[in-house]
Amino acid sequence: MKKSFLRVYVHLQARQFALMDERGQDMVEYAVVMGLIAMGAVVAMNSLAASIGSGFTSVGGKVTGYTS
Repeated sequence: MKKSFLRVYVHLQARQFALMDERGQDMVEYAVVMGLIAMGAVVAMNSLAASIGSGFTSVGGKVTGYTS
């Protein structure tokens, strides 16, 4: 009986240790940071793409005006 209680106690302690283990926490933090950076890049690229598109339209209009 005492041996089975000891086995249960050791099992519960092992689970508690596994829950307190923070080795995988760094990977999750890096994933969250990378996700935020990716979202910021997508938002910036949408704004930048509109600016680049209007710039090319302006240059195209000037080139067309000079060649006509």
